[in-house]
Amino acid sequence: MKSLRDTEFNLIYEPSIKENYRYLVREPIFEKIGRISRSLDEEDKRLIIRSVWRSFGHQKMLWDAGVKSHLKKHPNKSMEEIHEIVSYFIAPEKESTHTTGGAVDALIYDLKTDRVMDFGTNDGLKIDLNKKCYPYHPEITDEAKENRALLIGLFEGEDFVVDLKEYWHFDFGNAGWALEKGIGHVQYGIVENEPVIV
Repeated sequence: MKSLRDTEFNLIYEPSIKENYRYLVREPIFEKIGRISRSLDEEDKRLIIRSVWRSFGHQKMLWDAGVKSHLKKHPNKSMEEIHEIVSYFIAPEKESTHTTGGAVDALIYDLKTDRVMDFGTNDGLKIDLNKKCYPYHPEITDEAKENRALLIGLFEGEDFVVDLKEYWHFDFGNAGWALEKGIGHVQYGIVENEPVIV
């Protein structure tokens, strides 16, 4: 795998819950991100990399943070109910496609307006997780629809598939991609622990 930090691409990195996060991806995805980035350069925009490969430990940190947050919001719900709510948008560590190095979470920053573009459920980098996160949800503004079309189009142009529930999440070569494409095999399996980069 390669770190997106070791590149000349004009990318913006969303801060991670994990210290010293290296933004690792499979080599073909590295090249795809480069092409998407250069395409956005021509429009005075920047690709925001929210998250890419995650170890089991990193994914568990996100899961635990989600559980903690929802326990505060819903103190009367059972742990089973909380887990059901959290699992809608955060996968348990052994089920996330991010553990394959084939998933990319991304948004776009507009240099002309000096802000993260409006995708219908976000305030800058903060995304409100709800039903309107479905990529083609009808109850968002025309501007948000256009911005989603731009983001999704860039990734689909590189043979990614957009997640069915999250307009910012894209898969290539992993189980999510194979399922959506109707392909009977995956290119990328799970990478449980952080690889050594030489």
